[in-house]
Amino acid sequence: MTDFQIHDIDTATGATKDILETAKSRYGFVPNLIGGLSEAPQVADAYMHLGNMLGASSLKPEELHVVWFTLNTYHGCDYCMAAHTAIAKGQKIADDVIETARAGGDYADPKLQAFKVFTLEMVESRGWVKPEALEAFLAAGGTKANVLEIVMATAHKTISNYANHVIGTPVDHRFAPFKWERPAVAAE
Repeated sequence: MTDFQIHDIDTATGATKDILETAKSRYGFVPNLIGGLSEAPQVADAYMHLGNMLGASSLKPEELHVVWFTLNTYHGCDYCMAAHTAIAKGQKIADDVIETARAGGDYADPKLQAFKVFTLEMVESRGWVKPEALEAFLAAGGTKANVLEIVMATAHKTISNYANHVIGTPVDHRFAPFKWERPAVAAE
């Protein structure tokens, strides 16, 4: 197996060092994901930029986390599930939303469930969403802007989920309390 380096500020140079310093100032530390992505600094930069753009989107925090959790579960990304659990808790996302995501269950809130279902439709259909799925999402309170923001979130999480699989990114110490194992329902 090919080993990928998890870069840090002390060993990085040039554009990689700049990216890692930006990550440290933004997050308070350099997450292993960013250290791994920094093998290609433009990828690490794109990932962080997409994250910022999603944070500024019209998605409410709970909706965005449902989308991220759904994509992380779909792709089976242990690293991102741990990281997003820590992030969600820090942003005061309701515990039942977090636990439902981690267990692969259905949300009690019909609008959040619609975000989960539509996100799954988006990735499973590779964007060829059935008209009735789109109409159901819009009828449940999603917007046309949300549809396109889910496309952007899919790109964002595909970068991190796929990279974590290839790199074998170790879960950061800060995220370790939130380690995740894919539930049997999600693995089927």
